[in-house]
Amino acid sequence: MIRGIIILLVLGFTYISFVSDPKAQDNPGKVLVKVEKTASEWKAQLTREQFHVLREKGTERAFTGLYWNNDQKGIYHCAGCNNPLFDAATKFKSGTGWPSYYQPTTDTSVVEYEDQSYGWNRVEVVCAKCDGHLGHIFNDGPKPTGLRYCINSASLNFEPEK
Repeated sequence: MIRGIIILLVLGFTYISFVSDPKAQDNPGKVLVKVEKTASEWKAQLTREQFHVLREKGTERAFTGLYWNNDQKGIYHCAGCNNPLFDAATKFKSGTGWPSYYQPTTDTSVVEYEDQSYGWNRVEVVCAKCDGHLGHIFNDGPKPTGLRYCINSASLNFEPEK
């Protein structure tokens, strides 16, 4: 009886996550379960800089982040929830001082929002799994997408290719 209730709860939460994430509906084989934590839980897990960037939509100073000049092959994951976000094969030198990629690992890795803060018209990029702020997208990237995902190193963890 208890086992049946637990299974129903898990299925219910999975369904709710699927329904609430429009990108997951476009890709039914890859349902994303959201990570939700209190500010206190995030503060206990993240460094001060990671918390500022991921949870308070902060920005690290250019040319100071750990990964802006990383040339290793591998996958960049969200520092908050370990969601795979960007393949190093899509990383390029933008000259901006932040890691830049022309596309995420999948079309369900990140979510984009209009951002008009500070009087600018930008598109914010957040992790689709934990809603952590990653950076912004600009239309001045290389082929094949023409996009530049300008991402804070503090929002990332890197897993080198083995």
